Amino acid sequence: MTILSIAVNNPLIDGRQSERALLVRRGVQVLLSEMRQAVLPELSLSSGRRADLVSLSEKGELWIIEIKSSIEDFRVDRKWPDYRAHCDRFFFATHGEVPLDIFPEDCGLLLSDGYGAHIVRDAPEHRLAPATRKAMMLNFSRTAAQRLMMAEWAASRQSVES
Repeated sequence: MTILSIAVNNPLIDGRQSERALLVRRGVQVLLSEMRQAVLPELSLSSGRRADLVSLSEKGELWIIEIKSSIEDFRVDRKWPDYRAHCDRFFFATHGEVPLDIFPEDCGLLLSDGYGAHIVRDAPEHRLAPATRKAMMLNFSRTAAQRLMMAEWAASRQSVES
């Protein structure tokens, strides 16, 4: 049973994401959910960057997934190497119309169709230092709790207005 809906006026869909990127994101979220990972979209990092998706496994492993919806989207992005300092594994995610050979071999690769996704190439592990892991875990949990509270408040406002 859904406790509340965060679909209406969702600040995590702020217009910067293309329809194609949102489709890729949804498919990857389905896959990660099936893998029993908790997933947060658009998580701000201590470096000032914002990761498209960050997931947390049952074992405490942190993944960052960078969504690329076109060849041009990949070519103009030079910030993605910075994300490795904030995760145990780094993946790119895309859809079937983007050639997979443009993505670096030393990164994981996910292919999404919007309804699900699959791992084309697993990401190499580069374990976070304990202090960085703690900072990321606190950031992840505090952000998730804050978003849940804001969604609850929005839902209660909507029910009062109805």
